Amino acid sequence: MPTFFCSTPAKMADDEPHETSLWKNVYDTSAHYVGMQTCRTCHEPIYQTFIQTGMGQSFGLATKEKSAADFSPTHALVYDSALDYYYKPYWDRDTFYIMEFRLDGSDTTHKRIQKVNYVVGSGQHTNSHIFNNNGYFFQAPITFYTQKHRWDLAPGFEKGGSSRFQRLIQIECMSCHNGYPDFVSNSENKFVSVKTGIDCERCHGPGSLHVFDRQNNRPVDTSKTPDYTIVNPRRLSTELQNNVCQRCHLQGIAVLNDNKTFFDFHPGMKLSEVMNVFMPEYEGAQDKMIMASHVERMKKSQCYLQSGKMSCINCHDPHISVKATPRIKYLNACQSCHGGGQKQCTETMQARAAKNNDCVTCHMPQNGSIDIPHVAVTDHYIRRRPIADTAAKKITAFFGLKCFNNDHPDAITIARGYMEFYERYAQSKGLLDSAILYLSKQSDIEASKKQNKDFIRAYYLLHDYQKAVAYARVLNAASVTDAWTAYRVGECYYQLEQPDSALTWYKRATEIWKYSMDFQNKYGTCLLALNKLADALTVFNFVVAENPDHISANTNLGFIYMQQGNNTMAYDYMQRANRLDPDYEQNLINLAVWYHNNQQPDKARKSLEHLLKRHPGNERAKAMLQDLAR
Repeated sequence: MPTFFCSTPAKMADDEPHETSLWKNVYDTSAHYVGMQTCRTCHEPIYQTFIQTGMGQSFGLATKEKSAADFSPTHALVYDSALDYYYKPYWDRDTFYIMEFRLDGSDTTHKRIQKVNYVVGSGQHTNSHIFNNNGYFFQAPITFYTQKHRWDLAPGFEKGGSSRFQRLIQIECMSCHNGYPDFVSNSENKFVSVKTGIDCERCHGPGSLHVFDRQNNRPVDTSKTPDYTIVNPRRLSTELQNNVCQRCHLQGIAVLNDNKTFFDFHPGMKLSEVMNVFMPEYEGAQDKMIMASHVERMKKSQCYLQSGKMSCINCHDPHISVKATPRIKYLNACQSCHGGGQKQCTETMQARAAKNNDCVTCHMPQNGSIDIPHVAVTDHYIRRRPIADTAAKKITAFFGLKCFNNDHPDAITIARGYMEFYERYAQSKGLLDSAILYLSKQSDIEASKKQNKDFIRAYYLLHDYQKAVAYARVLNAASVTDAWTAYRVGECYYQLEQPDSALTWYKRATEIWKYSMDFQNKYGTCLLALNKLADALTVFNFVVAENPDHISANTNLGFIYMQQGNNTMAYDYMQRANRLDPDYEQNLINLAVWYHNNQQPDKARKSLEHLLKRHPGNERAKAMLQDLAR
């Protein structure tokens, strides 16, 4: 493959405006994906090197060959001290399992075994793990960190933040860590099938037009003219080249444009046509970085700001693994601008020799990330490194959010960024105040159509349910197409103790996203509150048929059967919920009631005592325990 440096850019087309492009597979809705194996039939040498890259190895079946982890007894045990669970990964023949267990002295008081179906990550930094439960994908709670050669809790599961086996793998996550899947669109985390690795068309766009021309003997001499049936990123402008990469290497708070999905970006577009990606800006955070924020860091660099022609492929050949790329390629990229008669390195020869005269070692050193523990990645913020200063390494102030793929996002988009940041990372009321401030600035939008769902979201997050439902009153539930808006309105009415009003909105949420099991469960809970037991039973049975491990739905089924006097069925569902989560408050309450009703006061007391050990603020459990003592 040819090498492209800053001083020798490839021939590039000018930026094309929205929805027009010389490249036929960018906006043509008839263009579709053909799969990497089809590409391979003509491009075998490139295929063979690409599948060894981090992208080619990004996602795979859970096999011993795919896993980079150490399963020896001295390494393969993780303890979550906040929630008091141990995790042990192991192989049973060729099947990968994770066992969760809890000890009381030498006694095992809880054990859950979960099969793992997929390994995420090339193994250069991490291997994380996904399991498939009837098409619903979830992340397992432990990760292997290859650089430190250790197992630990998965990113975001530390310090009491573990959701154990309930973290949904949604399309935003899957669409960056893998080739585009066959996704059930009216769900949050249900997939028909998934790929095993990022594929050719993620960077080149849908390949059907290109394949059709080749199969019909319509060759193009690319030494004379581009083949416009498929995007070649090398021939795009610098900005559009970077847009291809920043689709996944600008990790931050992604805010989709209205009526867009994570499938809608094609190479050759500006990413802002589909989404806007925000990053928090802090004082004192110059060395703080998110692992996959390579483009954000590069865009801070003077090399990028001053050259006007710096793109990711100046240094990286996407078809060849970084591990197989000679170091000299990266150094030559630096020298293409900083060699010859241009500015030379100002360090002493002695200092340069100590670093093997390696620009990258000094100006792009390995840096830890703030979102993924136990990893060090190349910092793409190219600069003279500051002298070590303890004070400079402390975050002292939050400046706000900055969009790194659009210099002029509108006020509603900025507001959505603040709300997304609040929900995902930092529950600070100031973020919601900022969101409301930006919403109030967008005066050119019909409030009843576009803005209302955003005000509903903001006041829902503030727990100001009265204000949220005030914005909902001008909306017709049947005409709402956003499942989250419908759900939030339903939840607001429910919290205001108006289940009759809530029911319409919960139902609408499930009509839009039939396969969101959490929305279905909330709908069933509202039916239960209205004493519509038969309808609630139908909903909860649907949930556990789809996902047998849904803890709340199993709990609710146990409660309904107890209400109906079916002690056997009630106990079976309660015990299933207890095996899935021995600390689930409502199920422990229900079990205590069941034991009391069946003349087993010691077990009722034990259930309540365990609940209060894990959730000492539960007033209902305290009162029930006092009643048992009388």
